[in-house]
Amino acid sequence: MSDFHRFKLTVEYDGSNYCGWQKQKNVDTIQSELEKAVYKFCQNECRFHGAGRTDAGVHAKGMISHVDIPGEIEAFKVMDGLNFHLKGIPISILKSEAVDDNFHARFSAKKRYYRYHIINRRAKLSLLRNKAWQIKETLDVVSMHEAAKILIGKHDFTTFRSVHCQSKSPQKTLEKLEVTRDGENIYIDTSAISYLHHQVRSMVGCLYYVGCGKWTKKNLENALRAKDRKALGYNAPPDGLYFMKVDY
Repeated sequence: MSDFHRFKLTVEYDGSNYCGWQKQKNVDTIQSELEKAVYKFCQNECRFHGAGRTDAGVHAKGMISHVDIPGEIEAFKVMDGLNFHLKGIPISILKSEAVDDNFHARFSAKKRYYRYHIINRRAKLSLLRNKAWQIKETLDVVSMHEAAKILIGKHDFTTFRSVHCQSKSPQKTLEKLEVTRDGENIYIDTSAISYLHHQVRSMVGCLYYVGCGKWTKKNLENALRAKDRKALGYNAPPDGLYFMKVDY
């Protein structure tokens, strides 16, 4: 691909009305919107490769993608050109960098970071509708944070894995899982090399059970040890999940 040049792009998007990252037939996805924009920009069909595949309704503040574009062009012009063709669409290129052909958004990644946003209040959401999970009953964040420590490390996360997950192994190594509160906002931050399909949302759902008193720390531990999807307490909705950043 000597006539093509590779660009690393930092992408922000509101996934509320999209069927996830990955391109699919007859539905709108983040990848398909980006590929339509790049075609308008350079009149070539260029494929975008993402660091992850977010589900329908999931958002991103720092998804990393790469794309090969023909011709000599400066990185900032790629960002400006794509953003021009994404006008009116809730997807933005925050940064564009020229990289060599050895860089791969997915396979070069060393660590991925997600944040889940819960708003713990009785009043309905307006500004953050579809951008966070509203829970009306008061949650015990201290208990949630203590229980979360059980999931840190290398485990068989079958209980927290979607039946549609295509990963070869249910074993993943969770490096971080923290629960914090800032007023009515509760944040669950996690990092790992990679995740199973629905793993983060499933972990959040079970921590919610701990926070509202339906589960104890021991219940969460038993669910993990069960290695059985039927042992899952709850799968949190996609609204509050954000792909934050990637380490390379």
